[in-house]
Amino acid sequence: DAQAIADQITMAGLEVDAVEAVAAAFSGVVVAEVLSKEKHPDADKLNVCTVDDGTGAPVQVVCGAANVAVGQKVPFAQVGGVLPGDFKIKKAKLRGVESNGMICSASELGLEEETSPGILVLSEAAPVGVSFRAYMQLDDMTIEVDLTPNRGDCLSIKGLAREVGVLNRLAVSGPQMTPVPATIDDTFPVRVDAVEQCPRYLGRVIKGVDVQVETPLWMVERLRRSGVRSIDPVVDVTNYVMLELGQPLHAFDRDNLHGGICVRMAQPSERLTLLDGQDVALRQDTLLIADERGPLAMAGVMGGENSGVSEKTHTIFLESAFFAPLAIAGKARSYGLHTDASHRYERGVDPELASVAIERAT
Repeated sequence: DAQAIADQITMAGLEVDAVEAVAAAFSGVVVAEVLSKEKHPDADKLNVCTVDDGTGAPVQVVCGAANVAVGQKVPFAQVGGVLPGDFKIKKAKLRGVESNGMICSASELGLEEETSPGILVLSEAAPVGVSFRAYMQLDDMTIEVDLTPNRGDCLSIKGLAREVGVLNRLAVSGPQMTPVPATIDDTFPVRVDAVEQCPRYLGRVIKGVDVQVETPLWMVERLRRSGVRSIDPVVDVTNYVMLELGQPLHAFDRDNLHGGICVRMAQPSERLTLLDGQDVALRQDTLLIADERGPLAMAGVMGGENSGVSEKTHTIFLESAFFAPLAIAGKARSYGLHTDASHRYERGVDPELASVAIERAT
């Protein structure tokens, strides 16, 4: 019972802002497989498809999505179904061709705020004919918690699970994380000059990264429920681990790093273009991640535009560090910034998490 848990943690001193359904109400949507696809005879941007929705006979449906393809598993709204906004699915004729249902996008199902560029493609293992709500476990609730600055230990699923476990005198089992054995000998030099501000810094070189592949739907969905938009597989993994364990991570494009990593304070007249495109003049009390050419990132706050992961990235340098709260506190705000990473580092991150998180992300 989500409300009972919310009441429980509220009484324990964690302020609950909201208890909400993870998805809008809709019905009559099942997992289906696209069996065939042909161009509409009278419309260039439409396709005439047949799908297997588990009812026996193939169902004909007209679809305007450019990314629809034979063999895909998709969410299919059957005739009689109702989508968010009380949109009822009926038999229809589109440019003279009969359409018996609708292949849905994420936004049409209320799973994405902005209009989706195409239909939602599911895992190949998705079972045909099963309720889409059941498959995605959408009959669930989210609990939004507003934490006071002294409860940085609860800025993760792991932390909140520990809290609920203690309140109910239950054992808490977290994800199993075994060290990932090295398969390459590549390393990258790291030097920490600002030892007091950064007592621990871990880095790992990971080769053969394909940023073009799609993040698994289960991860995209968990990020969505946490209010985080999917960007690309590398960024999504770092965000996922941060939400799960509470340890911020950052990935650099290894090919854009020169000479080695140096964790140091900013020097006079240095500037940095951040990932959001903002160009900032750095003050000398700002902790930086730099290489021999200059600043790469504002430590514990935001990465730089020129060293970030892009669609051309094939090798990453993954950072997992402990930055002292006093070194980060107030820095993001002083530059007009507020990030998930700075929010956690300001409140204190467990120094032992760095090694656990880098294994989990790998």
